[in-house]
Amino acid sequence: MLHKTRGIVFKTTDYSESSVVVQIFTEKFGLQSYIINGAKKPKAKISRNMLQPLHLVDMVVYHKSNGNVQRISELKNSPTLQTIPYDVIKSCIAMFLNEVLYKAVKQQTPDENIFDFIFNAIELLDHKTRGLANFHLLFLVQLTRYLGFYPHGGSMAGANFFDMKNGVFSNYKPESVSYLSPPHTKNFYTLLQSNFGNIDEVKLNNDERRYLIHKLLEYYAMHIEGFGNIRSHEVLEEVLG
Repeated sequence: MLHKTRGIVFKTTDYSESSVVVQIFTEKFGLQSYIINGAKKPKAKISRNMLQPLHLVDMVVYHKSNGNVQRISELKNSPTLQTIPYDVIKSCIAMFLNEVLYKAVKQQTPDENIFDFIFNAIELLDHKTRGLANFHLLFLVQLTRYLGFYPHGGSMAGANFFDMKNGVFSNYKPESVSYLSPPHTKNFYTLLQSNFGNIDEVKLNNDERRYLIHKLLEYYAMHIEGFGNIRSHEVLEEVLG
């Protein structure tokens, strides 16, 4: 049976001399693997170039509920990304976000809320001209809302510490060894109160940004089994200066 669905490309892997297997987070079925025969041929109907990480797609797919690898009848980039593939900073942000999403979003069931958040954030990144340096930080903070470990106690603007194990703000140093302390607690709280529309107003220097990204990745690793290490942030840090 054929189904229409939107999708977000996560990872493309060579399968044979001319074919690929692509993992796509779909609106209708969650994360699915699709085999595309002939994707590496010069005149392919669905080419490998259409399947770059975080490309947004409209698809018509065959779907079997008990199938490990599905098939695609039709695919087109929609909307076609205008700046992310060609802007060094945006492409590095996308590479980093893609690595995080690939390790964090694993459900093979539909979740329209997280799908809409990721899809809309990619569109925003593609059109955004200011506030890029903090975009990935805000994305990671907001993504935790959909992954189930969004920080509690958001009203504690004057808290000195953020307990990463329990996800709460506190005026007292946590017993856990994983926490944020001043001035990083305030910077983190500022991100929690921000959105993509005003992210350019968040003022962080490079050292503060590097510290927060390392701590956010630590926070993710604490709350997502098998999350492992992320490497692409090192490239992003170099590009951002």
